[in-house]
Amino acid sequence: DPADNRSLNDLGRQIGASARTLSRRLRGDLGLTYPEWRTQIRLHHALILLADDTPVTTVAHHCGWSSASTFISVFRRTFGHTPGARLIT
Repeated sequence: DPADNRSLNDLGRQIGASARTLSRRLRGDLGLTYPEWRTQIRLHHALILLADDTPVTTVAHHCGWSSASTFISVFRRTFGHTPGARLIT
């Protein structure tokens, strides 16, 4: 669930692993920190929703961002344009 805001400690408790162990595994297996990984998952899910013409504000909330403006900012930094931009291919 990309909107799941649980901390690495909370997730670790659920599966019986420490946050440190999970952090090392993420870094070792994926080369990402937990916040980086979570952002990548959220952006991936956002792209799917945007492709289905889901409104940007709805996408932002379904993907776990606290506001549409925060989502738009992260999206622009990552992809170089806003999520509402129509790109010609």
